[in-house]
Amino acid sequence: MNNVSTIIFYILAFISMYVQIFFLITFFEKRKKIQYRKGTTKLDYYPTVAVAVPCWNEEKTVEKTLNSLLAMDYPKDKVTIIAVDDGSTDNTWQVLKKFEKYPNIKIIQKENGGKHTAVNYAIENSESEFVSCLDADSFVDPDALRRIISYFQKDPKTMAVAPSILIDKPKSFTQVLQKVEYEWAVFLKKVLGILGGIYVTPGPFSVFRREVFTNLGLFRKAHNTEDMEIAFRMQKNHYKIDQCNDAFVYTTGPKNVLALYKQRLRWIYGFIMNTLDYKHILFKKEYGTFSLLAVPAGFVSIIAVPYILGLLFVQIIKAIIKFIEKVSITGFDFNFTFGMPNFDTFFLNTEAYVFTGLVLYLIVMTTIIIGKRMATGKYGFDLRIILFMFTFSFIAPFWVMKAIYNAVFAKKTAWR
Repeated sequence: MNNVSTIIFYILAFISMYVQIFFLITFFEKRKKIQYRKGTTKLDYYPTVAVAVPCWNEEKTVEKTLNSLLAMDYPKDKVTIIAVDDGSTDNTWQVLKKFEKYPNIKIIQKENGGKHTAVNYAIENSESEFVSCLDADSFVDPDALRRIISYFQKDPKTMAVAPSILIDKPKSFTQVLQKVEYEWAVFLKKVLGILGGIYVTPGPFSVFRREVFTNLGLFRKAHNTEDMEIAFRMQKNHYKIDQCNDAFVYTTGPKNVLALYKQRLRWIYGFIMNTLDYKHILFKKEYGTFSLLAVPAGFVSIIAVPYILGLLFVQIIKAIIKFIEKVSITGFDFNFTFGMPNFDTFFLNTEAYVFTGLVLYLIVMTTIIIGKRMATGKYGFDLRIILFMFTFSFIAPFWVMKAIYNAVFAKKTAWR
């Protein structure tokens, strides 16, 4: 690498390693306090909860979504499900009408205005103590709501709780890789919850106290990332957000690379723009980990992770090509002792940046394995981890660079 690339590499590598190691230390310090519950969770009382289900052309999945809410292990008279058809052009409304017979389900049809308007419409048409949202392509575990509500009862200062989101029955190669990523996110988000640094309350079943919307206002469009903006707004107003690692919600991930690209472009663009919108609270002590570490680290990682992993990937490819070229000239010195070929370490790339990149890979791999344990209860190395790390190292820079381009030149991103 040239001097400039080397300097950039080591700066970004240091920041990335620092954050990952800090997260690991935090996790191991607090691991005894992290709950892994099995069976039914008992509550002191059962507050009322309204669940908004915004729908736009979700005829294939919304029925399963609503059935999962009906199957929750929570008193039926305490849960109101409000399904809002946001101007769908398919048969979503016909599917919703199948649920008219259920007394705790309301179905509403409105003109298309975007997801945030559908959720806000549901909030305004409810009177519950708690408010939640469930995307119409996601499905809740029966005990998820009980476990989330227990966090509110444990700490009255908690104003929102996010669940652990996993990929539901991955079928395509893209979804299999996302399964690894989402399991990794269970670890990352739990640590952010411990540190008070959560910067997104995801659409699949984050739960809020009603006071959040009464005091701070409803959802905003927020560059098509309303679930991120509300978290930024809450952090700005010192509202505590936690993460319930054993409350599981399953979602349908993009089936192909193009759909994944569009989703991640929206996410990264939204993060960049929301960070710029709230830049006045960054690096200020009164906003804690959110301001001093979580958002800055996330912003740096937008550049750092694709750059470092992408550069390492390129260098490995170059090393392989160089190795093949050398072997084609010098050949292998085969020594059939024990039946194995013998070659000199001359062929190995021992430059410092390669070692640094591999160490970063190992640290990330460790956190992924921990996330898998938290999500599935199983430890162990999985070949899919390697596939995920190498594949995303190659494709992530594409949506990152496009998101940066859109942010710089004020080009908006589409929802899908």
